[in-house]
Amino acid sequence: MSEARAVREPLIHLTRRMDVKRSRAWTVRICAVLLGMLVCGIAAFLLVEKLQSNPGKIGDFYYAFIKGSFSTPRKLWKFFKDLSILLCIALALTPAFRMRFWNIGGEGQTLMGVLGTIAVNFYLGGKVPEGLLLVLMFLAALACSGIWALIPALFKSRWNTNETLFTLMMNYIASYLVAYFLVIWVPSGSSSLAKMKTGHLPSFGHDYLVIILTVLLLTAGLYIYLNYSKHGYEINVVGESERTARYVGIKVGKVILRTMILSGALCGLAGYLIGAGLDQTITTNSVGGQGFTAIMVSWLAKFNPLVMILTSGLITLLNQGAAQISQDFNVSSAFPSVTVGIILFFIIGSEFFINYEVHFRGHSARKEAVK
Repeated sequence: MSEARAVREPLIHLTRRMDVKRSRAWTVRICAVLLGMLVCGIAAFLLVEKLQSNPGKIGDFYYAFIKGSFSTPRKLWKFFKDLSILLCIALALTPAFRMRFWNIGGEGQTLMGVLGTIAVNFYLGGKVPEGLLLVLMFLAALACSGIWALIPALFKSRWNTNETLFTLMMNYIASYLVAYFLVIWVPSGSSSLAKMKTGHLPSFGHDYLVIILTVLLLTAGLYIYLNYSKHGYEINVVGESERTARYVGIKVGKVILRTMILSGALCGLAGYLIGAGLDQTITTNSVGGQGFTAIMVSWLAKFNPLVMILTSGLITLLNQGAAQISQDFNVSSAFPSVTVGIILFFIIGSEFFINYEVHFRGHSARKEAVK
């Protein structure tokens, strides 16, 4: 009897799916989004007084997700602007992620790019021609962010430190560094720097158009770099196995340093677009948490730059829709955040069912019987 119990099949066991069709994977993801929206609607009906008193308005709740981004030309431009900045940071993190270097420092690296941009503008604005000023701001942004990303890469390549914790902690250091410069630049003690009067990106038809086109070009360029260049090949090999990379003659330390400089420099580009194209000033919250959100954008797209356009668009749509819900239904800002969290939870959970198959006790016996 004890022997029979020892070999008894578990109630539930998992097996990894070897060949998952792309169409099947996307069907599961779409179903996850729809199921998440359904749960959000139920939660809204139970918690929002306006929906409890008038259940017919549940359609307005769902409409708000679309209305928040596409109801007016201004909201549409804002949608593409927010999508572009989020996509730019996600693209910046992707080379490191493909190398299995878990760079969680996108927030701090982008903030350092904003700091470099505004610092050059603060000290040189009005003293050099506008075109030269924009070039110097751009170079400063790339240099500051590249150096900031290089520091954890050096420690990883030489002493095999934990890059996740290292890059995470550097986000906070970057924030305190910005706060320090604000104290120097704003003697009044308000720590609120007025918008710069110089160093603004040119406007062609719309203020956001340069930002959108820049990120589109970056997306195409990074896709080609990662998939069709020698450097991209080395990144993929190092990500698959460092031992294999060393065996075929790839200098792993050099690839880590080079890739993290690239990752940081691209975060610097995002910082430059924020500092010179949008805010023209800096605070400790200039990046607004997008460095962390970009991690999810990159991961959901499986580190594919082209697919990131869709994932960044989805998350931007959810965020702006949540803001519209807060406005239309007069609810606390916490509730829209909960709705976004529910939908993202379903999207992340769908990856489990894409990659694994759940078997219950007796499944194998029934399968054998069918055979």
